[in-house]
Amino acid sequence: MTLGLARQYRRGVSGGSLPEWSQTELVRLLIPAFALAAALIAAVTDPSSRADLVLCALAAAPFIVWTYVPHVPLPALSFAVLIPAVIAQRSGQLEPLLFEVSLLAFVIGRSARSTVAAAILGLCALAALVVASVIQDPSEIAVFIWIMGIAFPWVFGRAAGHQAELVAELEATRRELSEQAVLAERRQVARDVHDFVGHGLAAMMLQVTSARHVLHRDPAVAEEALRSAEEVGRRSMRELRRTVALLRSDDDAAVAPPLPSAIEIATLVDHARAGGLAVELRVGGELSQIAPGIGVALYRIAQEALANAAKHAPRARTVVELELSDGYVCLVAETTGPTGGDAERRGYGLTGMRERATALGGELTAGPTPEGWRVSCRLPLEANVSMRAGAAATP
Repeated sequence: MTLGLARQYRRGVSGGSLPEWSQTELVRLLIPAFALAAALIAAVTDPSSRADLVLCALAAAPFIVWTYVPHVPLPALSFAVLIPAVIAQRSGQLEPLLFEVSLLAFVIGRSARSTVAAAILGLCALAALVVASVIQDPSEIAVFIWIMGIAFPWVFGRAAGHQAELVAELEATRRELSEQAVLAERRQVARDVHDFVGHGLAAMMLQVTSARHVLHRDPAVAEEALRSAEEVGRRSMRELRRTVALLRSDDDAAVAPPLPSAIEIATLVDHARAGGLAVELRVGGELSQIAPGIGVALYRIAQEALANAAKHAPRARTVVELELSDGYVCLVAETTGPTGGDAERRGYGLTGMRERATALGGELTAGPTPEGWRVSCRLPLEANVSMRAGAAATP
């Protein structure tokens, strides 16, 4: 029966989610066992009347109630234990029952919500010991020994309670950090999906729209536009499969797919130019000096800038500049010409670009100009160790 109650109590406390007994559960389950043991010792070692046996049971029963009934007030538990334990001392034959008071001192020290409350209830336990010595005639209680027997469990209980609070705080912090890690991973996945799916669809829609406009006038041009849309779609599918494979891989020793670098921005510009966008690339410096993590961010920012230009300003001219100087690399994508009506609408792409730049210790600005739209990004050539690790994990 006791085991069944223990299991029921554990399910109520943990919700069935803990695979092992926690320290709090073990303490609460051991307390009534010690209380019953002390009551049995008191009843067996000294000749007692039936009334004294009832007092032994009454001194141990509150611990059982406190263990299996939630939210029992600590003062109620204290007085429910102290009163029968003190009354039982009138005959001078049940001194071992004072172990219940020592056990109560530990419970008070461990479970009281504040030091003041623990001190008040602890003094009540000591006062009960004094009262027991007074009502016993003649007094045979070793008061000093029992004072130590109450004070030490109280101190030990306070230390155990403080440790339990620290463990709870650490667990709460761990959960918070875990939630933050999940949110960061969700933002990373959102950026990647936007980069792969969003950019590919934008380029494909641009080609399909061009094909639809010239379908009846110039079928050859329409066919070329559809062929270009098909190529963009296949390229986007390859990148999407690469990212999905990387996200699904749980083998740390597996070789990760190659990530884009700053050198591949030239290929990115060529693809945009082949898609009908008037774009020019200007490079100042040796791109091989750029760290891999920085190169990935630059590639994605340039990709987003070109995708926005193709979507909002397909008839405008875009110039992409890469300049290395003083330990930094600057990327500027400036679009000059007519832009769409929603060109200034803030979307997830701009947010993703700023997040990438900020994570690597850089800065990014984007906004309209009198001639069109401008994206400017400044990043260090070398990120620190933690930044480089985080950036390298972002496809």
